[in-house]
Amino acid sequence: MEEENAKLRAEVKELRARLRALEKPAISNGAGAASDVRDAAPASAAASVNGGGGSCPAAAPDFLSPHGLSKSQAERYSRQLVLPAFGAAAQARLCASSALIVGCGGLGAPAALYLAAAGVGCLGLVDRDAVEISNLHRQIIHSEDRAGVHKATSAAAAVAALNSGVRVEPFLNGLRPGNAAEMVMSYDVIIDASDNAPTRYLLNDACVAAGRPLVSAAAVGTDGQLTVYCHGEDGPCYRCLFPEPPAPGNCARCADAGVLGPVPGVMGVLQALEAIKLLTGIGKPLTRQLLLFDALSGRFTTVKLRARSPGCAACGGAAAGSAGQQNGAAEPDGAGAGDGGEGGGRGRGRMRPADVAAFDYTAFTGQSPDDGPPPPLRVLPPEQRLAAAELKLRLEARGANASSSGGGGGGSGDGAWVLVDVRPKEQFDVMSLPGAVNMPFVTPESFIDRHLPQLLRLAHGGGAAAPHQGGGAAASAAAPAAAAAPPRPVYVMCRRGNHSQLAVRALREAGLAECYDLVGGIQAWAQEVDPALPIL
Repeated sequence: MEEENAKLRAEVKELRARLRALEKPAISNGAGAASDVRDAAPASAAASVNGGGGSCPAAAPDFLSPHGLSKSQAERYSRQLVLPAFGAAAQARLCASSALIVGCGGLGAPAALYLAAAGVGCLGLVDRDAVEISNLHRQIIHSEDRAGVHKATSAAAAVAALNSGVRVEPFLNGLRPGNAAEMVMSYDVIIDASDNAPTRYLLNDACVAAGRPLVSAAAVGTDGQLTVYCHGEDGPCYRCLFPEPPAPGNCARCADAGVLGPVPGVMGVLQALEAIKLLTGIGKPLTRQLLLFDALSGRFTTVKLRARSPGCAACGGAAAGSAGQQNGAAEPDGAGAGDGGEGGGRGRGRMRPADVAAFDYTAFTGQSPDDGPPPPLRVLPPEQRLAAAELKLRLEARGANASSSGGGGGGSGDGAWVLVDVRPKEQFDVMSLPGAVNMPFVTPESFIDRHLPQLLRLAHGGGAAAPHQGGGAAASAAAPAAAAAPPRPVYVMCRRGNHSQLAVRALREAGLAECYDLVGGIQAWAQEVDPALPIL
């Protein structure tokens, strides 16, 4: 009996040693089985939130499954363990894996919660913004009492509260060219939950250099899309499909274009699902496939993407392209980082960490990686611009009631001035100043062609329009003769004071001389004149 007990103790000791080995994270190579392991947890984390009850405990458990799961893990994840398509082996791989989420907003929030709930071993959270109340309709990982708190810190607290067994590593300073490749190398799967072009290109290049798969999604308005980059033998990277960045004006932000809250929620949950498939080897990831979601019709559509481009500046391995040459980055001697297939199943070409660090992504895209409003324009001379307080005095001096209310008027006060609001109708309908006329601005040309005739009539009391030069055929037809009375001043406002400047410049070039814009737009009016107005 003593001999049998000794043998059992030896077997238990061996199993515990195997458990410690299994605690090193594994990553699927895209072929359905784990192939590589990480040597250690990320060393560059800004902070760590550790617990012990959900996944990868440091001490040997009192119960050991054949796959190394503890009693608490087996009970917690039992609904996944009994799933034929998943099972204990996949759960063990998930508990030993890591994922990095870049962006703790509308996409990153559900992705982080579902990965933590499913039992991922380590979760990195990258964001440098603070929680705002306007985030909460879609960024469900945050709460009202965390307004003003760093998003990465807020998200880390929510993850720790949901699953204390997940190691959480928040990065408060964001992703930068100097730290991106090193940060990405420390994780098995990367989730792009960002919302700007510089970060998307930076994260793509870092994944190419590190040989990590990239789960990328986007959600604006009522539409979403999802795919997996840098994975599989012929899977493209982001630069393969978009070698040149979109024009800054074509990049819609949720703050400007709007977004229906559940839409990024759907896409973020799907990002978590793709990450789980990559980390465990189950199912078929969305490599070379783009999933499109139309929320209003409830329709999902999948389209096939072209294969990896041999001439890609990041992963192609052909002659040097813009990504390698812009800042004098040297051409690698051989294939890029990740040879052997960590995450991608093969080396990803010639982009190296040094290339990523040297590249100027802001200059390349013409955009800032900061999640803030567009920079203020300076296209008008100071004498053609009015501060909110000065505009209020002018309106009052001409007998207008300058107090604000919801909705918009269709006239122009007492007839002594014309107040034009060039914001989109949806924003105008939320709130506007009394007497304002809504004339949405898209481009200077379309604004003149569509609105100049009406503006000329309003400026001259609804009678004959004044002479002008330029403005297109529609504008020319609107000005048959000059009016006897001097024109009324036209005051133009928008959301922040950018489009209003472009509109005023176009109107002045068309001959409407008494035209001025509101500095800072209706946001400045709400801050300086009428705090009762909501700031959108």
